[in-house]
Amino acid sequence: MLTILGFTMIATFLVLIMLKKMSPIAALVLIPALFCVFVGKGAKLGDYVIDGVTSLAPTAAMLMFAIVYFGVMIDVGLFDPIVRGILKFCKADPLRIVVGTAVLAAIVSLDGDGSTTFMITVSAMYPLYKRLKMSLVVMTGVAAMANGVMNTLPWGGPTARAATALKLDASDIFVPMIPALAVGLLGVFALAYVLGRRERKRLGVLTLDEVLEPQETETVLVGAGGAGAGVKKAVRTGGSGSGTDADRSGGSDVADGSDASDASDEDDGFQGLDPNRATLRPRLYWFNALLTVTLLTAMIMEWLPIPVLFLLGAALALTVNFPHMPDQKARLGAHAENVLNVSGMVFAAAVFTGVLQGTGMVDHMAKWLVNNIPDGMGPHMAFVTGVLSIPLTYFMSNDGFYFGILPVLAEAGHAHGVTSLEIARASLVGQPLHMSSPLVPAVYVLVGMAKVEFGDHTRFVVKWAALTSLVVLGAGILFGII
Repeated sequence: MLTILGFTMIATFLVLIMLKKMSPIAALVLIPALFCVFVGKGAKLGDYVIDGVTSLAPTAAMLMFAIVYFGVMIDVGLFDPIVRGILKFCKADPLRIVVGTAVLAAIVSLDGDGSTTFMITVSAMYPLYKRLKMSLVVMTGVAAMANGVMNTLPWGGPTARAATALKLDASDIFVPMIPALAVGLLGVFALAYVLGRRERKRLGVLTLDEVLEPQETETVLVGAGGAGAGVKKAVRTGGSGSGTDADRSGGSDVADGSDASDASDEDDGFQGLDPNRATLRPRLYWFNALLTVTLLTAMIMEWLPIPVLFLLGAALALTVNFPHMPDQKARLGAHAENVLNVSGMVFAAAVFTGVLQGTGMVDHMAKWLVNNIPDGMGPHMAFVTGVLSIPLTYFMSNDGFYFGILPVLAEAGHAHGVTSLEIARASLVGQPLHMSSPLVPAVYVLVGMAKVEFGDHTRFVVKWAALTSLVVLGAGILFGII
């Protein structure tokens, strides 16, 4: 019964947010609360929620101060040269911009933290997508998949969890997987190329002058009929220094022909390139660059817990760049919306995970899947593990999968002569899809900063991320790694 309720709860959540019948925060809170009552454990809902919030509180704190930190870095102009450099290199070509998004996300992912990767990637690329009227779900999807492949780095999390759960050396798991993961990353770049060609075909190639000059633009709403259907114009004027952009079609799945919503309120669109904004601190550029490099180095070296590092970094960045209290309050106020959206989403996700784990639904779902593996598949448990990792790491946290399910799969593999190393390597396959899971706090940073509806991102990315995971699995089998 718990198995059926667990799958039904997850399916209900995904359907409602993808159809935009409920907001993600409301769905993450109300649906698990309702199913907790169905299970007959409504009296323990408070305990489940508190447990979930307690486990995710450090993550929420990290995201809050990380958003403030990188928000300040954007305000003071740290990423302006990057944006200008990418713009000049890409020559306002949508194809190059999409491929550049994948490359940038992959490089920044070397720090091992998804939230940081998405903040930096979106900060650099968002103005380009907005100015060229490109589909923002292409940006979020490509960034999430590139980060998902790179998330398998030993310091990224999954590999360390697999090594700990099966008592193996992380390098023994990761190093042999490098060729398969490289193929997966090339697959992401190839997909970015295809999506970029679609965007180029839809938008054409502009010159740099056309992009930077004030222009009359239009919001493109693409319906089921394709690129030629449902076009609505919203006239506005905005130059590189105007700092305004009325187009909020961030949820537009242009490359896939899905519906999108339009909003007429303003956002800061291309403000990142405004050379005259009051918050710029050119004299402190190298200080801010050194501070950011030091912060990322400290994260990789694990000198302090990540929440503590970002708390200290945000406080130092605010104090040095904006020594006057009114200016500090203004910067905090400017980023309050992002902080509230992301932290609120994390705590709402804590309700979902708390109920899933507290009621035992996630354990019953996993056991049902494992027990229904045909006996004839025993000698192929590595392949089975790879396939199962795709949906399981999407519907579960990495901790739940690697510490709860992976040991069970490894034991089943032992009975048929499959080594724990093969099982561990196969368990990494699902990470490209995992990074877009509603249970991953970093994805809310991605969609929040990109101003994309979570349902639009999910509808766009799931099929491509699952395909990327299968490419990694296929490469692993072909190379004899799995």
